[in-house]
Amino acid sequence: MRLVAHRSNWICGAATIGLVSLLLGTTAQAQAPMPSEADIVTALTPKPVTRSLSVGAQTSATSEADQAFVREIQNRRTRSLSTGDRAKLATITSAKPKIDLDIPFEYNSSKIGDSARPAVDRLGAALAHPQIKGSTFLIAGHTDAKGGESYNQGLSERRAEAVRRYIVEKYHLAPNTLISVGYGKTRLKNTNEPLADENRRVEVTNAVDAKTAAR
Repeated sequence: MRLVAHRSNWICGAATIGLVSLLLGTTAQAQAPMPSEADIVTALTPKPVTRSLSVGAQTSATSEADQAFVREIQNRRTRSLSTGDRAKLATITSAKPKIDLDIPFEYNSSKIGDSARPAVDRLGAALAHPQIKGSTFLIAGHTDAKGGESYNQGLSERRAEAVRRYIVEKYHLAPNTLISVGYGKTRLKNTNEPLADENRRVEVTNAVDAKTAAR
């Protein structure tokens, strides 16, 4: 009888462990892993333009006028951007190297707390990497469609600026090489599911590569 009872307990224990493993596996699948520092560097490194590329791909290089606009934004004493400014930045950077990051801010907060710090540190280390350091990066905050437009716009701006300020201070990057901008809920990643988690993100774009800007 003791042997049977022991076997029964073992079966129950195994079933419990199996259930926990299943639940953890489901959670892991639901949340995309944070890209590594190397992943971020690779994603933000401009790809060389070759003669075999189409004309459309070649024209994605930043034009002189676009570079001038980005420099004007960089050198503003205040980073307050109009709707037109935000739209133009989005157009200029639409074909640029970029990556989406899930930075877990606390609800209704732009403070970089314990849960968000590892992701921001990984981003900061990547932006300070010699391979891409010196480029101009656009840090764009996005929200999902829940809540009012004005509220989401303000929250996305504060979060993007919090990331920019943290990286500038900790990783000693030139302040004008990071531009923060908020898009609120106006540029959803998943338009079919406006409340989806993937819409709440920080998008980082290599706006103007240092070598390109120096030409």
